[in-house]
Amino acid sequence: MRKRMHQIELFMKYPYDVQNEWLRKLIQSAKDTEWGKMHNYASISNVEQFRTSVPVQDYDSLKPYIERVRKGEQNVLWNTDIKWFAKSSGTTNDKSKYIPVSEESLDNAHYNGGRDMIAIHCNLNPETKLFTGKNLALAGSLVTDYTNGYESQNGDLSAIVINNLPIWAEFFRAPDLSIALMDKWDDKLEKLAEATMNENMVSLAGVPSWMLLIMQRVLERSGKKHISEVWPNLEVYFHGGVNFNPYREQFKKVFNKPDMNYLELYNATEGFFGIQDQRNSDELLLMLDYGIYYEFIKASDVGKENPKTLRLDEVELDVNYAPIISTNAGLWRYMLGDTIKFSSLHPFRFRITGRTKHFMNAFGEEVIVDNADKALAIACEKTHAQIREYTAAPVFMSDAATGAHEWLIEFEKQPDNIEYFSELLDNALKAINSDYEAKRYHNLALREPIVRVLPSGTFYKWLESKNKLGGQHKVPRLSNDRKYVEEINRMLE
Repeated sequence: MRKRMHQIELFMKYPYDVQNEWLRKLIQSAKDTEWGKMHNYASISNVEQFRTSVPVQDYDSLKPYIERVRKGEQNVLWNTDIKWFAKSSGTTNDKSKYIPVSEESLDNAHYNGGRDMIAIHCNLNPETKLFTGKNLALAGSLVTDYTNGYESQNGDLSAIVINNLPIWAEFFRAPDLSIALMDKWDDKLEKLAEATMNENMVSLAGVPSWMLLIMQRVLERSGKKHISEVWPNLEVYFHGGVNFNPYREQFKKVFNKPDMNYLELYNATEGFFGIQDQRNSDELLLMLDYGIYYEFIKASDVGKENPKTLRLDEVELDVNYAPIISTNAGLWRYMLGDTIKFSSLHPFRFRITGRTKHFMNAFGEEVIVDNADKALAIACEKTHAQIREYTAAPVFMSDAATGAHEWLIEFEKQPDNIEYFSELLDNALKAINSDYEAKRYHNLALREPIVRVLPSGTFYKWLESKNKLGGQHKVPRLSNDRKYVEEINRMLE
């Protein structure tokens, strides 16, 4: 681990050299693929030629190639066989995305990220006892596909990672794979709690909303009041996926452990990008040697035709950027959909600021505006209602209840039965968005939506109060915090 910390220090010191070398390796590896030939990779020798040869992509533009790989074609986007597809939340057109995962991306990005988060924790805490016990890492489930005689696996990235860990790693994690990869979450939660409550757990890793549920089950089963009584040697919680701030006080209360360490990660289905490398900081270190080449678009330029992309040496502090990645799984100049701001350029540290579009992702549900518009349209069609304006935000988990979405809706024509409208909205979102459907399963992380009917003119008065009347000012459809919803609720009171 000391050796790895030295390597991390090297890419912090020589970021541009490391990134340029990775771009060269990626292009060289893919030059004989169908994509590489189509974009003339063999003749690309610098970043400018790469920018000129390959347009910025998103999932919809890469989907035809990914679908062919899912059916068994190889050497399309990447030069080694792709046999895993990480299932992620949907786009405008699909319920789910299927992100290709190569052996190189699994090892260079996801496993290196896992190793580095441990190395950084140990570096920050030299007296660590991390190797005296076990880690509880949450995972989803996997499904085996047979298409045209070709076998592949798709499911949550976490399941792909855990299912392919080396044998020795099993000694340091709990529960065993038979429980970790279960697909029914209510059964899984019970078995997770049962299998881990008597283990010597020293670390936890997972999305906050699900981790809270597991800890609550562990406390119920054990009869204890705090997790520190169940797992006295627990020393670190690795978290990522959603904004941790709304959960922080709940975790402190559940742990009841003042010396507990919290380490934030920026890992996604498409890759592993950042790790918090300083104590008591919300900055993440950009990991530059994971087989990923980075470019950036100013968030204000997203959606423009042929937006200007910036190299790492061209970014500035405190500017909102959308990261563009090229990876060793065949994602070429792929727009992630997140936004970040750099807080340091020596080394490159950043904070996650949101998404390129309005969204709700407090529980890992990743509901985008397109999902909301479609679901509301279905509910309106079936109840003969008409919506004038709406906004929605999460209701965060509490000791008494799981999370929810609160919808504030101003109707042009109100439905006869608002409960039925709410049920239709809920079911439509489940059908459109697989991550929302998973979080709504048996009300484990999300209960049914809360729909509030607003008096006519409410949104107009709210915009007026903010001096934002006029064609350029719009009601924000979805928010990942409660700022707008609470402003409107207070105004109504």
